[in-house]
Amino acid sequence: MPRKNKTIIALLLIPQILLVKLLAHYPDFIEHYYSKGIYPMLSKIFRFTLGWLPFSFGDIFYSLAVIYIIRWFYINRKRLRKDTKQWLIDVASAISIIYFAFHLFWGLNYYRLPLHKNLNLNHDYTTEQLVSVTKKLITKTNELHLKITKNDTVKVNLPYSKTTILKMAPEGYKNLKTIFPNLDYHPKSIKKSLFSYPLTYMGFSGYLNPLTNEGQVNGVIPFFKFPSTTCHEIAHQLGYAAENEANFIGYLAAIHNTDIYFQYVGHSFGLRYCLNEIYFRDETLYENIVATVNKGILKNYKETRDFWQAHQNPTEPFFKMFYTGYLKANKQDKGLESYSYVVALLTNYYEHRTI
Repeated sequence: MPRKNKTIIALLLIPQILLVKLLAHYPDFIEHYYSKGIYPMLSKIFRFTLGWLPFSFGDIFYSLAVIYIIRWFYINRKRLRKDTKQWLIDVASAISIIYFAFHLFWGLNYYRLPLHKNLNLNHDYTTEQLVSVTKKLITKTNELHLKITKNDTVKVNLPYSKTTILKMAPEGYKNLKTIFPNLDYHPKSIKKSLFSYPLTYMGFSGYLNPLTNEGQVNGVIPFFKFPSTTCHEIAHQLGYAAENEANFIGYLAAIHNTDIYFQYVGHSFGLRYCLNEIYFRDETLYENIVATVNKGILKNYKETRDFWQAHQNPTEPFFKMFYTGYLKANKQDKGLESYSYVVALLTNYYEHRTI
């Protein structure tokens, strides 16, 4: 590419950043014209193009990109001293292109209207409201657990392969779209990540590739965690970039699946967040409430905790710190802590609904 063109592309990075910062102040505009306008069309194009592949094209793309970047820096290492200006222009032009693609293909969803406004829900809630919803979730989750195990002390083991779970997850969205039409999910493009082991040691259950719109699920995580993670990543594909919102949409998709195992995983997923919030507010209250949860459900929770504890390593905090910074840079002010905000959505959603 001619130097003049590279310079123009590099300089365009500045107005791009300013434009994104400006658009962040107009969530109604983003919601109407991007999240419910341009993005669904782009997302479907990507899913039609890559969804049929049995492997993650995005993971391969990332691998080749890393190799290319390392090779480029190695080959051009001497230019840094001889022609620093052009070297910086080359790097800035590449960043400019990636920045543009990221926001066009997915990233602007970070600046859409908050989900509670779309659903006309309050954002605040009292401890009394939280306890009420938690008790409802306990009753429902205990009921599903007993239907499956016939014994309240036995943990649930899913009878499906993880490949089968990936195929089953979209059914929940098919049922959910009768309530929320904008949650139409077709075609599908959800896959096990080729980087499952690295993701595990980084502390992540999955991720969405913003450049290929493929949902990636960590293929190593416990079966109990797999359905909710799959539904969560599909929510990201549908344009819900905020982690708390993807958790809530994923929860709804799981409980609207006709399969009882998905329903159990979904309800236990929501219950765990509510229990954690009660523990944070009042440990004594938590002990009284958790005593009413079937022991088999608690064993499923322990299975997940044990898995992550077994894979803790010195590098994990650095990856979490980097991702927290990434979230904060995209208006997720609480970083990874924003995951717990799903409790606010759950509590207000069920204030006048049955579970």
